[in-house]
Amino acid sequence: MKYVRLYSDPAGQSHFAESEIEFTNYNFNTPIQPVLISANSPATQCAFCLFPAGWQGDWHPVPCRRFFYFLSGEAVTEVSDGEVRHFTPGSAVLVEDTTGVGHITRVVSQTDVLTAIVQLPD
Repeated sequence: MKYVRLYSDPAGQSHFAESEIEFTNYNFNTPIQPVLISANSPATQCAFCLFPAGWQGDWHPVPCRRFFYFLSGEAVTEVSDGEVRHFTPGSAVLVEDTTGVGHITRVVSQTDVLTAIVQLPD
C-alpha cells in the first residue's frame, strides 16, 4: 500500500515523499482463508475530523505525528518547497512536519472533507 509522507527537513522546510507499507499473509483462524496484513504500529489516540467545504488553513506545522485517512471530500496540501498534492477518499497521509514552516491545506470539493486521524507516538 502506498501512502504520502509529509515531513520537515533539518532546515524547517516541508516536503512530500512516497512511502509504502508491506503486507504478509496471515491466517486469523481456520477455516477462513488467509488475508494480507501489515505489521502493527503503535498509536496513542484516534479521532475523526470534519473540514467544512471552503475551509483552508494557513501555514502551520502539526502538533504531533499523525496519519490522516481521507474518507470523503477532496483537499489539496502545499509544502514549503512548492509541491502541491491532491488528496481524495482512500488517500493516506503520514504528517510529520512538527517543526518549521509547516504546510497549507484547503478543501477543494463542494462537500466537507471527513478524515480519520491516528496520532502516533513521538
